[in-house]
Amino acid sequence: MQGTLQWLDDSLAFPDPSTALKTPNGLLAVGGDLAPMRLLQAYQRGIFPWFDEDQPPLWWTPDPRMVLFPAELHISNSLRKTLRKSSWVVRSDTAFAEVLAACAAPRKGSQGTWITRDMQSAYLRLHELGFAHSVEVWDEDNLVGGLYGLAIGKVFFGESMFSRKSNASKIAFVHAVKTLAAAGVELIDCQVANPHLESLGARAIPRSTFMRFLPVCVEVPKPAYWPYNTDSTYTARTLA
Repeated sequence: MQGTLQWLDDSLAFPDPSTALKTPNGLLAVGGDLAPMRLLQAYQRGIFPWFDEDQPPLWWTPDPRMVLFPAELHISNSLRKTLRKSSWVVRSDTAFAEVLAACAAPRKGSQGTWITRDMQSAYLRLHELGFAHSVEVWDEDNLVGGLYGLAIGKVFFGESMFSRKSNASKIAFVHAVKTLAAAGVELIDCQVANPHLESLGARAIPRSTFMRFLPVCVEVPKPAYWPYNTDSTYTARTLA
């Protein structure tokens, strides 16, 4: 049965995710703002914003949901060889704004971006509050790839990644998954399916299954323990 699209009011309440539209898949609500508490409430309920510059905020909770369980991380033989030969290093939270801007840049074959100016401002604020983080891949002083997302409780909600050199975003992702898993993170939310993430072990699960994880893994909104130190540098080849 098709769901019902709802407009948000000034409260922070969201509709039940089960009421989301089937077409387009997972569209749940329209409106509201991108204030930190609204965003945190959304992520805790498996909801995320995704909209164009000329649209009001659109809130989504797709079914099925793309996730990665850290134990299922897949490193292909070719990627493992790349890691062994790599001289790149990995850092975290040393260039969050630059990672955000790189993810927001139009991709090949596309002229627009869903990471609007308002979205960038919102996630910069969440970074200042200790919720949003970046993982960066560096070739000497050049930022060649990375990703950003939100850490809440035992879930990392991945938002976007970019590469300026082949495999750079995969290296960032592999490093993030391994480091977060060692710190007790149980689930990486990848939102929607794409071949890039599927090649790394991500898979689709029913939204109802995904929702059952959240009350257990996502705590009351507060900055999660982030297992990186901004003074630390990690060599990519150690991931092989």
